[in-house]
Amino acid sequence: MNFSQYTKEFSYNLKLAYPVILGMLGHTLIGIVDNIMVGNLGSTELAAVSLGNSFIFIGMSIGIGFSTAITPIIAEADAENDDKKIRTTFHHGLLLSTVLGVILFILIVLSKPIMYLMHQPKEVIDLASPYIDWVAFSLIPVIIYQGYKQFADGLSKTKYSMYAIFMTNVVHVFFNYVLIYGIWFFPKLGILGAALGTVISRIMMVVFMHYLLRNDKEIRRYFKNFSFKEIRKSVLKKIIDLGIPSALQMLFEVALFTAAIWLTGSIGKTSQAANQIALTLATTTFMFAMGLNVTAMIRVSNQKGLKDYKNLIVVARSIFLLAIIVEIIFALLFVVLHKVLPHFFLNMNDTAQALENKEVILIASKLLLVAAVFQISDGIQVVVLGALRGLQDVKIPMYITFVAYWVVGFPISFYLGKYTKLESVGVWIGLLAGLTVAALFLYIRFHKLTNRLVRNNS
Repeated sequence: MNFSQYTKEFSYNLKLAYPVILGMLGHTLIGIVDNIMVGNLGSTELAAVSLGNSFIFIGMSIGIGFSTAITPIIAEADAENDDKKIRTTFHHGLLLSTVLGVILFILIVLSKPIMYLMHQPKEVIDLASPYIDWVAFSLIPVIIYQGYKQFADGLSKTKYSMYAIFMTNVVHVFFNYVLIYGIWFFPKLGILGAALGTVISRIMMVVFMHYLLRNDKEIRRYFKNFSFKEIRKSVLKKIIDLGIPSALQMLFEVALFTAAIWLTGSIGKTSQAANQIALTLATTTFMFAMGLNVTAMIRVSNQKGLKDYKNLIVVARSIFLLAIIVEIIFALLFVVLHKVLPHFFLNMNDTAQALENKEVILIASKLLLVAAVFQISDGIQVVVLGALRGLQDVKIPMYITFVAYWVVGFPISFYLGKYTKLESVGVWIGLLAGLTVAALFLYIRFHKLTNRLVRNNS
């Protein structure tokens, strides 16, 4: 194997990936700011935001997953220099994103009674209910923004979404601060202030993104002549056929991790706290793999548009190799620092909590050792999934992810977590098993498909 043919692609891969990574970290920052500011109000308020966001997160994963269908079509058309196809896909994609945002908003508001079935404390539900109404409404601008973002990504313009997210964070911090605590002439709204801060910042996110793209000389021409007369059933069908399986792939993974949170919660609150620490760290490093997922989607789609299937394999493998190197570095950091990292999340000067904190650190340090290994599986499965989306192959990967996470991963998590002494470590071993099976079978799928394309075009 000639490594140089892969490593020479690294610099362009990173050039496309780093704005996506920073943008995703910016998205995460919005949630962290909410938690810190609401945490100052009290533990009931923090629990309400956490419960509310678990509903929003599922809706958002469906919306983001669906919108990824726009990128491969745009990137393929960009390689083909087909301006008409780019413009049509952008307009149809934006319309579908808007409709989906409204549907998800309505569904999440209607699903609020599920909170009572989850045996949550009444005072937490009372606070979470109005919070969900407002933050669910913010899904409409979030998914419209995704329509813009996936369009820009397809044209290899990955920096604009990063700029928009950074500006959004500034707006979010300001409105959260003044509306939660009632600074200046603003009313003191507490947890509702956090919800309104999120809504305002997400509306501004769309405004920023529209302004940035509209003022790009190369992109401006695609904004002309928005008209419902031009909407074609065949184009809508193509995006929906790619979008629904992509949304389900993302939902299967998000639902597995949400189930892991509930499972560790049923084991005990120290397990749940340790799970939250390990999950926060693993999610942060996962953003790097997600950046490479988008890169794989863009670059594989470009090569598909050029019909250069041999180079497509080289480009894809270069991204897989880069993801493995990055994730191994994170895995080593987790192993070396597994007893140190949990301390950053806990107040070690609180003597009343000392015994509990000690137990949380013990559990979290064990989870980080499992997370070190699953970094690598998670990184591989997500970049291969990006490459398969670039090939517009989404149905078989949807079945692979369902089987890997829910037929293999979850039963192992459930059994080891509930019926063995491994407890929360057992839950994470199940996650590792699911991700490893997904990585293996998705790669086999990619290998088969690309070899077939090379054979058929030689």
